[in-house]
Amino acid sequence: MSQLLFAPPASEFSSRRQFLRRAGNGFGSLALAGLLAQEGRLVHASPETALNPLASHAGHFAGQAKSVIWLFMNGGPSQVDTWDYKPELEKRDGKELTGFDQTTGFFAGLGGPLMKSPFKFARHGECGAWVSDIFPKMAEHVDRMAFVYSCWTDSNNHSPALFRLNTGMSRQGFPCVGAWVTYGLGSESQNLPGFVVMYDTLGRGVPKGHAQNWGAGFLPSIYQGTALKPQGDPIENLRRVNDQSDTQQRAQLDLLASLNREHRDRHPTETELAARIESFELAYRMQMAAPEALDLAAESESTQKLYGLDNPKCAHFAKQCLTARRLVERGVRFVQIYSGGMENERSWDGHANIAGNHTGFAAETDQPVAALLTDLAGRGLLDQTLVVWGGEFGRLPLVQKGGTGRDHNPHAFTTWFAGGGIKGGTLYGETDEIGYKALVDRVSVNDLHATILHQLGLHHERLTYRYNGRDFRLTDVSGRVVNEILKTS
Repeated sequence: MSQLLFAPPASEFSSRRQFLRRAGNGFGSLALAGLLAQEGRLVHASPETALNPLASHAGHFAGQAKSVIWLFMNGGPSQVDTWDYKPELEKRDGKELTGFDQTTGFFAGLGGPLMKSPFKFARHGECGAWVSDIFPKMAEHVDRMAFVYSCWTDSNNHSPALFRLNTGMSRQGFPCVGAWVTYGLGSESQNLPGFVVMYDTLGRGVPKGHAQNWGAGFLPSIYQGTALKPQGDPIENLRRVNDQSDTQQRAQLDLLASLNREHRDRHPTETELAARIESFELAYRMQMAAPEALDLAAESESTQKLYGLDNPKCAHFAKQCLTARRLVERGVRFVQIYSGGMENERSWDGHANIAGNHTGFAAETDQPVAALLTDLAGRGLLDQTLVVWGGEFGRLPLVQKGGTGRDHNPHAFTTWFAGGGIKGGTLYGETDEIGYKALVDRVSVNDLHATILHQLGLHHERLTYRYNGRDFRLTDVSGRVVNEILKTS
């Protein structure tokens, strides 16, 4: 017995103390694993997933969508000038809104009287959805869309509101929806990024908050969005340096991967290293796959015209929508496109002149978005691709003093969904009679996120990541799936 107690430790342990520590933790881990398995909280990572964080894997259940295209109307489109028709607003045009809180908008004290929409509305489709005349092409697709009129948020400032819509939190440092999705499901394409972002190509800049809007936060960096540059090569370092052959590059990567794996094996808890190894390998594979995926010249002339590549008003956004279709067709999991740039009138932020602002941005996006829905449906991709349209908040039904525009409104905005298991022709939720506040069947940002995850087969309460001693999730401590807009299985 004494010989057993005081025998030297096995060769893989440097000391008896290490042996006892490892053994004790091992028995404790077995018990913990059993409890987690009973509660359905134990995640079994396959060897492939452990080595490649972007390897495609199953969700919590069978989702109806495989990918997402999020059309983000940056700046805050006005719900009462686009999709949420309010006859009462026409009747009360020019009248004061009794009891209006002048701190509601971003510019406190500048809320003027009620202002009717400068646009005409008409009913479309079998569902009878009201659509502004600035969207003649999208109006043809309302029976494919599910409109959620009763969305609301909790910030009247662009950056916090953008963070809220993208990450579920109104401050920096948290993973965005695309990062959570690729963390939860990986990507079906191993030669392209799992999450791609496209922003303004007309020199109007990136959205306020910049790359934080598509960042991975505390998740491994492999899950952050890959932003395509508007000018030059869309992805940095996509071309191999001139004096290096493919054989030389492959040898360098193999050596680097070998050294990194050796370090990773000594430090198995450092998950960021596996992500770094995969990022090098993905970059190498992208040198072959990305140029082909981004080559719009390979599309037929009829397809290019469908999107509006020959239309100077919308050609830039048309290229992005067509690129989005090509990416999801090749297995990219999440694509986000921003319409509009940084400053007020250079995005859907119509403070001074709502008619001029929205007419311009609608002309840039209407044909490409309609074409995207047509093209996805024609290729059999719409049923498995969830398309989302919306902005970070809405706009007040009042005129902003000093102009003919509208200030920010966090109390109400419209979001529509299409494809990916969405029940087309659904009109859900209501704002009040002038479009000021979400009133019936209110839908929070957390609810929107829960619905997106659900359509992909992810349960928003079970998709968690432990950070700083706490399990975080996209929907924080609330959120419900808006089942009313979904097809029944």
